[in-house]
Amino acid sequence: MTPSPASTSAPDLGMLGRRLVLLPASAAASLVRGERRRARLRLGCVLEHVAPRLALASAALVGAGEVIAAAAVAGGSGGAVHGAVASTIAQLAVSAVAIASGACLSTKVDFLWPRIEQLPDTLVFEGVEVTGYQIFEDPKVQKAIAFASTAHIGQFRRTGDPYVTHCIHTGKILAALVPSTGERAINTVVAGILHDVIDDTAENLKSVAEQFGDDVASLVSGVSKLSYINQLLRRHRQKNTGGSTLTSEEANNLRAMLLGMVDDPRVVLIKLADRLHNMRTIYALPIPKAEAVAQETLAVWCSLASRLGVWALKAELEDLCFAVLQPQVFMKIRSELTSMWNSTSKDKSMRRSSIRSDLLASTKEVHATSTHDLLSSNDQEQSNMEDLLRAVLPFDLFLDRRRRSDFLNNLQSNSEASIRKPKIVDDAAIALTSLAACEEELQQELLITTSYIPGMEVRLSSRLKSLYSIYCKMKRKRVGIRQVYDARALRVIVGDKNGALHGPAVRSCYSILDIVHRLWTPIDGEFDDYIINPKGSGYQSLHTAVQASDSSPLEVQIRTQRMHEYAEYGLAAHWLYKESSVNTGSGMGNKIKQSTSYASSSSEDEITDGVPSKYISMKVGHPVLRIDGNHLLAAVIVSIEKGGKELLVAVRFTLEASEDVAERRSSFQLKRWEAYARLHKKVTEKWWCAPGHGDWSTNLEKYTLCRDGIYHKQDQFGRLLPTFIQIIDLTEEEEEEYWMVVSAVFEGKETSTLTSESSNGDRSTSDLPISTPLSDPINNKVNMLLPFLTFTLFNV
Repeated sequence: MTPSPASTSAPDLGMLGRRLVLLPASAAASLVRGERRRARLRLGCVLEHVAPRLALASAALVGAGEVIAAAAVAGGSGGAVHGAVASTIAQLAVSAVAIASGACLSTKVDFLWPRIEQLPDTLVFEGVEVTGYQIFEDPKVQKAIAFASTAHIGQFRRTGDPYVTHCIHTGKILAALVPSTGERAINTVVAGILHDVIDDTAENLKSVAEQFGDDVASLVSGVSKLSYINQLLRRHRQKNTGGSTLTSEEANNLRAMLLGMVDDPRVVLIKLADRLHNMRTIYALPIPKAEAVAQETLAVWCSLASRLGVWALKAELEDLCFAVLQPQVFMKIRSELTSMWNSTSKDKSMRRSSIRSDLLASTKEVHATSTHDLLSSNDQEQSNMEDLLRAVLPFDLFLDRRRRSDFLNNLQSNSEASIRKPKIVDDAAIALTSLAACEEELQQELLITTSYIPGMEVRLSSRLKSLYSIYCKMKRKRVGIRQVYDARALRVIVGDKNGALHGPAVRSCYSILDIVHRLWTPIDGEFDDYIINPKGSGYQSLHTAVQASDSSPLEVQIRTQRMHEYAEYGLAAHWLYKESSVNTGSGMGNKIKQSTSYASSSSEDEITDGVPSKYISMKVGHPVLRIDGNHLLAAVIVSIEKGGKELLVAVRFTLEASEDVAERRSSFQLKRWEAYARLHKKVTEKWWCAPGHGDWSTNLEKYTLCRDGIYHKQDQFGRLLPTFIQIIDLTEEEEEEYWMVVSAVFEGKETSTLTSESSNGDRSTSDLPISTPLSDPINNKVNMLLPFLTFTLFNV
């Protein structure tokens, strides 16, 4: 007797594979004898037993690959009919594996069949490996390497390497920042390779122009001028001030002077690549000079990197400077993060203590933590600094998954070969491994639970917050390292087909948010909805902090492509409000202040009787949005109870709000406010006043303020549901406009007769961040260069 699915034993489940293998042979024999009908019935009977067992235990499908392979082999010897049956069985087995794994049938299942990608051939020039950088296969780039090798022959760096290796490394850094094809991108890399030939060799600008064209010659000339001015200013400062740290005014003047000389932003990009490689090898310099260069880099070049939007490069520069200027603090933060993210650490719980007090104490005495005082021997100093710089992860690892995978594989190979590495380098590898694990986990979840929609492709990226940024945040907010929830972060960008699908893309953002919160545990009070309530700069995104699978914090940012572009290149760019001023009061020289607009968030609101201060001023009739998965509906507050801890909300199920959210604060809102006002009037006239009241299109629901700082829906049994509402934060102009519309609707007036030209006319300036000095010549110059940089590099 065949056991029921509920009583299937483990050995019996293990026989499923063999039954599937035998099935094609018996079916073929039946067909040959003309018993097609009996074969179909037999196939159906077998599948009736197979399907529930697959659902019961996916572990029984471990041998699915062997099953399909065996079926294919059997099909080859049984004729065309037999092969067709075998193909059908194989397809059914694949579908069964997908269903048993929880995959949706509309989801791509290509990931179940991993394709072996052909690894690129190893590409090495003058001892520098550039494998995987396609642009180095271009003949013009290779010609530039040969030209630079001849020009710099006999020259060596202080590290002992041939000087041309620095030129190739500069080009390699640029190759990670520009497209792999296109004349302007190629010229950028070529100019990076040749950036020192007219200053340090017998070659001149004319020969460069003759060999590589006027565009390359212009870039090389621009880099040469920047370097010359920078050296003059450095010598002038050393002569007059004894090489003391840059003041705020001096750093700002230097940035303005350098940018004032630039008409092509690629010049700054090349100079940044040059400075980055110099910082990677700065251990070869004497300690005092290394510290002076690091301080200048932090004050001037990191700021310029952020203003050009090359955030990954900026983060690496910051950490290289941090390692030189504050080595002890650098090592402490790296060690503490490793203890958090290393799931195999046995003493993990013992090493989680906050290091805030140690960090704050270490900054009181500059000389107590300087590199110069760390070790006594010069050789030991150089060796220690080199190890610290090796512990700073190259920025391109976060731009390309293959490079990251190769990097981790190389580290693993070295470990297996018993090649000794400093602990600080191992700690950096652990940090990168933990981030990669989180990214892969979310990627698999998205592959299983989301469907592919043309034009709305989802891109996933990750980053580790620079240790310098973590250090600054701990000081600014006076928190421990475990309260820095964005020390590692994932970013999900939903395509919107150049804005044509922005509304659906917004809904997808909230759908992905729901997936993230089901995959990992949200941290209470760490969800910020900047889509519904944008920042003053216009920045829009969903930010949430969760406890990842390793029980450590992880930040996830979710936004549409248009929101991302505005955040990177528009008025919402970080540098407009995050780097508005500098401070020299700390032991590290110039530190970037965080403006109040950046620091403000829901987690920092004052709490009064359990209710955040921003909710205290809520009124009946205030507009809100109801969010249930990817469904965004307009709603209004009907009543406020228990001092704001409970809300009764009227929801209009026919009033989809995703398009309004996508266009938040970008156009006149009278029509939008009118829809909320009419909903408020309807509820008032119907005297609906309790949960459940309403009609076919409108319903009253109760929401309770929970520990996570969000109002969640409460059903008739008092249970809290995932559905929640977001209070719409209105600016002064919006609030005045909204209540004016509400009054007009209640009085029966036409809203089209309302005039609000004054508030609408001032909208363009009032919505800008107050902390943004738009008249700053540096900002004006950057605003002029940024569009040109994007067009130049990404358009042939």
